[in-house]
Amino acid sequence: MEVFRLTRERYSDSLSGKGSSIKGARWNSVGVELIYTAGNRSLAMAEVAVYLTLATLPSDFMMLTIEIPDSISIKEVYSEELPLNWNLFPHPSATQKFGNEFVNEGKYCVLKIPSVVTKGDFNFLINPYHKDFKIIKISKKEKFPFDKRIFK
Repeated sequence: MEVFRLTRERYSDSLSGKGSSIKGARWNSVGVELIYTAGNRSLAMAEVAVYLTLATLPSDFMMLTIEIPDSISIKEVYSEELPLNWNLFPHPSATQKFGNEFVNEGKYCVLKIPSVVTKGDFNFLINPYHKDFKIIKISKKEKFPFDKRIFK
């Protein structure tokens, strides 16, 4: 399976959850690494675009295509299984607890979870601590210029 991640060029050579662990995010607390990816390129772009403006738009984004082998264990979760108000902004702390438990349990390498940004699409959160993480690879990197019309 292919998933996608939009990242700044300086971070595009490896897969790491270090960035999300610095400030925490919807599905992980500070200090917990989790790699956020998307089921398609458009969702990867939308997940990043919600945090940007035309004035803050960097020009060095790269789209990573990431290969997740079929042998990787994936836990699929639907919205009715998620904490109450999981899709609000700002997110409740219950979503971080949910993601932290996924990482700490270590049973699955990937969590397939509904996107907050694009209803009907899914994010794939990768646990870099899982024993099978080492077989997940970046298969392609390409420059990704944003169309500035998105920010009008």
